[in-house]
Amino acid sequence: MKQKKMIGLNRLIAGVFVFILMIGCSKTSKESSCCENNNSVQLINDKEMKYSKKYTNADFYTDGKFNEEVAKKAYLEMFEFYGIPFTPFMEDNFWVAEFGVGDFENVGMGGIFWVNDAEHGYFAHAIYLLPGQMIPEHAHVKTDYPAKFETWMVTKGWAYNFSEVGDATPNPPAIPASHGEIKSKNFVVQNVGDIIHLKKSETYHFLMAGPEGAIVDEWASYHDGAGLRFTCPKAKL
Repeated sequence: MKQKKMIGLNRLIAGVFVFILMIGCSKTSKESSCCENNNSVQLINDKEMKYSKKYTNADFYTDGKFNEEVAKKAYLEMFEFYGIPFTPFMEDNFWVAEFGVGDFENVGMGGIFWVNDAEHGYFAHAIYLLPGQMIPEHAHVKTDYPAKFETWMVTKGWAYNFSEVGDATPNPPAIPASHGEIKSKNFVVQNVGDIIHLKKSETYHFLMAGPEGAIVDEWASYHDGAGLRFTCPKAKL
């Protein structure tokens, strides 16, 4: 009799143990499924979390006049997306330029001169480009100061870096009709962290942002505005 009771008890214990295992496996399976779903959502969010164009010329011009406040707002939204703090220095020194081309959506820029020291001959600049926006093609020539020589590093987004030095690169992005012909036909895609130098002093060059916009650090010798030369007939400071 005792033996039968022991057998029954052992069977009961075994049944409880199997039941616990089944619950544990079911929970693990659900947690695994949940993690997979969360990972899938994260991957989707990562793909969706890219800055994109939000403004057009209809926003940037009021009765044909360039609206700097709207332009600044567009850059501030890009700064917020990329986590760029808008410091008091930036608030006092931030500028936007449409260069008289009348097509800020496609040709223009924002910027900060961190330093421009004629005595010691050095310059530091932050370049801000909205999605698809290009700086007018230009060169820096010698004046009373040496021709400005530049180096660029993209910190957010990406850009096309164009130069007149080198053979024409296949499949270039479309140049805005408002700008007109360019001399710079050689380009590379400049991604975050890429460092590119001006290929030769006094040569034409420009940057054009990709569809996510671009924030670019620039270091250079002293910038003398008198040495700036544009190829776009309408472009001016």
